[in-house]
Amino acid sequence: MGTLKGVESFVRAVEEGSIAAGARRLGISAAAASQNIARLEQQLDTRLLTRTTRSIALTESGQVYYQRVKQVTRDLEQAKAEVGELHGQPQGKLRIASSGAFGRHVLSPLVPAFARHYPRVAVELILTDHNVDHVREDIDISIRFPQQLEPGLVARKIAQVPLRFCASPAYLQKYGMPQDPDQLREHQCLVFRLPYDGRLLGWVFVRAGVRFEAELNPVIISNDIDSLAKLAVEGAGIARIGAFLSDELIEQGKLQPLFLSNGNINHSATADIEPLDFYACYRDRPSAGGKVRLFLDYLVANVPSAWRV
Repeated sequence: MGTLKGVESFVRAVEEGSIAAGARRLGISAAAASQNIARLEQQLDTRLLTRTTRSIALTESGQVYYQRVKQVTRDLEQAKAEVGELHGQPQGKLRIASSGAFGRHVLSPLVPAFARHYPRVAVELILTDHNVDHVREDIDISIRFPQQLEPGLVARKIAQVPLRFCASPAYLQKYGMPQDPDQLREHQCLVFRLPYDGRLLGWVFVRAGVRFEAELNPVIISNDIDSLAKLAVEGAGIARIGAFLSDELIEQGKLQPLFLSNGNINHSATADIEPLDFYACYRDRPSAGGKVRLFLDYLVANVPSAWRV
């Protein structure tokens, strides 16, 4: 048992970047974790970590040992979770990675109710627009849009989110309202850059059943959707923003939507705006059951009904 405590303390310290952070993840004191690791090193008769006042680093022996035992702790966690699920009590950690804006505006409001319903499930929400590595980063579920999908993961569509082309009233008063996507090249466009490969995310429309990307004049580029929304509110130009962020700003009068044909504005759209699909991705493995299935079913049932697929 002492060896197992040492292994858990060692692995968590490496993964969290410090003994104190690893101890917090295990729910023990930093002193207890340090003692567990020291006893493990004594049993192995080798130093696994070099310690400074602010950081730790793996020794050569520590690197070899970590590669061998890191999966052991994950298997033990999974075994505990699966036993709990047999008795109708899902438990253990659930690490969810999500694109930033979707995570902030859609997932974050939904997670608390899930956590209250399943108090033994420890949810960790990681917000990033970089593609995560499910194996290396120990991710259970990642929420992605189509440009982020990759082989080797099961992808379940969870939502189809409307996109709004928006600008502030002040911008439209100064520069005029584009009547057609082809006119976007004449306007100041606020464009999202995909962090993981550096491409600009195209603005896609559908006209007479044909999908096309509008020609743009990018004057400001950002890798953060919330920043683009704020820039649009300040009159910097036209932005393409998901309904989960744009609709509240539109209701507040801070932004005005473009290219609509539902009577909200005084002209008809010449092309439809292609929505943005979101997928929940996970590894196809036995451990993808239990907590993962519960959260996916909960998410699909609780996204706004207009977005459900």
